Amino acid sequence: MVVQRHGHRGGAAAVVSVVFGAVVATGCSGGDGPQARDGADERPGGGHPVLAAAVDGLLAAGSALARTSMETVTGGTRVTIQGDGGYDFRRRMGRLTVVLPRDPAGAEEHLPVTELLTPGALYMKNRGAGVPADKWVRIDTTTLEDGNLVTGGATDPLAAAELLRGARTARLVGHERHEGATVRHFRGTADIAYAARRARPHARGALAAAAKGFTTMTVPFDAYVDDAGRLRKVKHRFSFSNGTESAAVTSTTVLFGFGTPVTVRLPDPGDIYSGRIRS
Repeated sequence: MVVQRHGHRGGAAAVVSVVFGAVVATGCSGGDGPQARDGADERPGGGHPVLAAAVDGLLAAGSALARTSMETVTGGTRVTIQGDGGYDFRRRMGRLTVVLPRDPAGAEEHLPVTELLTPGALYMKNRGAGVPADKWVRIDTTTLEDGNLVTGGATDPLAAAELLRGARTARLVGHERHEGATVRHFRGTADIAYAARRARPHARGALAAAAKGFTTMTVPFDAYVDDAGRLRKVKHRFSFSNGTESAAVTSTTVLFGFGTPVTVRLPDPGDIYSGRIRS
């Protein structure tokens, strides 16, 4: 776990534990939405061609800058984790700086966490939990119960997009303005297991892991696609329960600055921490 934060009801420690610790992904639930429109295949399991094309549009764009937000609510306590960085969709690698919440007194509890996102692995620096400040932690995302959909405090932008390939229902809410661009706003539900089967090979391992770890596959989403057919924003809503306490997690990824070069250099083997991580 990166940090434990104790709120008025003692629930915030569990909140950040859900996001940064050993995720107990035993329940992810959401209701069914309206049937697909705007060119969607309305047959069960038919997917949504506009959303699938929007994922492919990111690969065509090559790279983009990214902002992320992960809001967790449990026991009446709300915690928000912000991220900022970029993603190279062709190399399938990204870099984010994730900022943890401050304590009630206003003092910063932890340095920003640097995350490197790669197919099958998440690298974290300034993770805390007894890890030296100059060392990285490597996590095999195919072994995580949530496939790194929430573990890192930010959903991997490519995984967030690939999850849309599992759209079972989707409807066009309308046209909106988003950061100076006209976008189509879609709302629906995605099936994690279905997404894992339809995703490109680099995303299948993590999504397949999430499909095994979640007891309910349905994830409500809002997706925003611009006139160039690129995904500009996606919001997923997850629900978790460890048997004693439940948490609602809303993960939002915003993409902009398409084509901006994004450089990701993986740590040298000697810079990866191999010692014990405190829980």
